[in-house]
Amino acid sequence: MLFKTQDKITKDYDVIIIGSGLAGMTAANILGRNGHQVLLLESHNKLGGFATWFYRQNREHVFDVSLHGFPAGMIKTCRKYWNKDIADRIVQLKDVRFVNPQFKVQTDFTKEHYSNVLTTQFGIAPEAVTAFFEYLATMNFFDNSQMSNRELFEKFFPGRNDVTRILMEPITYANGSTLDDPAISYGIVFSNFMSKGVFTFKGGTDLIISKMKDELLKNNVDIKLQTRVDKIVVEDGKTTGIILENTKINAKAILSNANIRTTILNLVGEEHFPADYIEKTKAVRLNSSSCQVYMGLKKGVTIPHIGDLIFTSNYPTYDPARLLDLKVSSRTFSVYYPQEARPQEPDARVAIVSSTNCNYEDWKKLSPEEYEIEKNLMIEETLKGLEAFLPDIRDQLEIVEAATPLTVEKYTLHPKGSSFGTKFEGLEVSMNLHKTLPGLFHAGSVGIIMSGWLGAANYGVIQSNAIESYLGTQNV
Repeated sequence: MLFKTQDKITKDYDVIIIGSGLAGMTAANILGRNGHQVLLLESHNKLGGFATWFYRQNREHVFDVSLHGFPAGMIKTCRKYWNKDIADRIVQLKDVRFVNPQFKVQTDFTKEHYSNVLTTQFGIAPEAVTAFFEYLATMNFFDNSQMSNRELFEKFFPGRNDVTRILMEPITYANGSTLDDPAISYGIVFSNFMSKGVFTFKGGTDLIISKMKDELLKNNVDIKLQTRVDKIVVEDGKTTGIILENTKINAKAILSNANIRTTILNLVGEEHFPADYIEKTKAVRLNSSSCQVYMGLKKGVTIPHIGDLIFTSNYPTYDPARLLDLKVSSRTFSVYYPQEARPQEPDARVAIVSSTNCNYEDWKKLSPEEYEIEKNLMIEETLKGLEAFLPDIRDQLEIVEAATPLTVEKYTLHPKGSSFGTKFEGLEVSMNLHKTLPGLFHAGSVGIIMSGWLGAANYGVIQSNAIESYLGTQNV
């Protein structure tokens, strides 16, 4: 059932899910399909969390906010936990480009092509390349190695910042990873993301979320949008429901798809947890934020194929800190060619989205006047960067808008506008939540590994299994 905003919820549930990011939605679908009474609550006016979109000019223009690419594993996840129709619309992006002062590379983003590029264009010995990929294949989450990404690349490609750049820069863009993060985070992301290529959903984010909503309703999941939970209720040492609009709604289990710190410190409260667990929670670092510039072309205008994803930079070397700088030197262009991205819409426009990583604090400290100036400067620098590929682009544009971490914070409620969840330590806190407070589970973008479309969806799968086990104990 899809509740209206004014509807009051009066029934009890097996599971209440707070937040409809891909983790929350996937868990809801699995639990609903398995016969549980599930309520999915979302503060925004649409499902999807950061997997979202927006329209302009009476839907003449549509912009995907985060549909820039995900691993091949998304096909299997969608087929198994959603439906075949969704899975069959996931297609590979075969033209990924790097353009920077150190090199120019065009690739299909597969391990085979990367190996070829490293040996032929970068001059790396084949045995070193093979050893590197074999080492990544052996890494797993339970590996206690303290090696950092910096140490990983220095081990196999000493002194080669250019090699580090082609291998690391896409992951930095994708989820904010740095050279100081644990190497295990890179190893797992690489094996999921870069080994078989980059994929996208043919039809756009609005189509996939619409199909997911239909599937949720088909599986008897109750959904209410524009609804913000006030509190998670704890009684006798376990969760028993939520407070919504001054009314308690009972549930045997709660799954929060909100930020892990928000869940524990705000929705529940420190008093319900051991001191050492609260200490770990407060030590969880949020990952980086992002800015985007959305560009919509005039009706009927076409452009030559310049690539699907273009990692471009004018900075001389790979430097993660510079990727976050307010004075942007690096950005990713995602190009949405209508016939490929939205074949179901005969009059779809060309859309181009530029993404850059950034620091929330740099934008938060600005006055309103300074904020507008910086946004306009970001747009101008983005257009200059795009002119290197499309010299006449300014004359072809009808819509140009920008978003900052403050925009992300407003619509997703993520603290500091964090686009990529938390750093590595967030995953341990998240996974141990239900062990610390029975009945309360968490799924979302945590620990880098569970960030992005595939990571979030799979974390929803993992936590739905844990909830199933817990519900079994409550029904005895």
